[in-house]
Amino acid sequence: MAIGVFDSGVGGLTVFKSIANYFPTLDIFYLGDTARVPYGIRSKDTIIKYSIECAQYLCNHYNIEALIIACNSASSCAIEALKEKFNIPVIGVIKPGIRAALKTTKNKKILIIGTQATVNSNAYLQGIKEIDPSIQIFQKACPLFVPIVEEGLFNHPVATLMIKEYLEDFISKNIDTIILGCTHYPLLKNKIKEIFTNINIVDSSTAILEDIEKLNINFDNSGKKLIHITDYSQSFENLKNTLVGQIPYRIISISE
Repeated sequence: MAIGVFDSGVGGLTVFKSIANYFPTLDIFYLGDTARVPYGIRSKDTIIKYSIECAQYLCNHYNIEALIIACNSASSCAIEALKEKFNIPVIGVIKPGIRAALKTTKNKKILIIGTQATVNSNAYLQGIKEIDPSIQIFQKACPLFVPIVEEGLFNHPVATLMIKEYLEDFISKNIDTIILGCTHYPLLKNKIKEIFTNINIVDSSTAILEDIEKLNINFDNSGKKLIHITDYSQSFENLKNTLVGQIPYRIISISE
């Protein structure tokens, strides 16, 4: 038995790495839909279709006990459809991020950054407001963060430039907490903290561990880890090596 993790691309390897480090004996199979990345610019119906296909591949090829959506766009748009179709626990990154942000903020001013699809879904905003309507919420789509990360430029001057461009106006509004609403963004966490030293950063790739720990599954497996991608690129290889080292990967078609 194992768990399946999927993302629109390789950003979800931040979640994969976090889970693998925390549960070293758990078998984990990751699928990055690199042929169709990014999901964040797609319609909701398309995101649901792609998410179901990724989940179906993992269910068909591995005896997974739970499914982790390591993609904010898919978590915000497709989680209910996945829960309805697959008879296993399905966990997304939205609710863990919300819970962590509410624990973290002191002045109740939170900024959510993510893809356009995640921001348009208002999934974080609505989830926070349901728990605490007094929270003041700001949202910002940061589409250039994904290519910056995928090209390995997270310590490059272009990263500094775009972080300031996207976030500076919100920092001046006295927000104290930023939710990284895309699984690529943890690779920019250190640079954001370097520029805005007083900001608290919520990373769903670690917040999700609490939810996984509560699952009624067998965590004592062989510790097998395997990555699947739907297309190869050098940026995938570079980012994989940066995040998870020499874990093996396969290039697959989700129609298999």
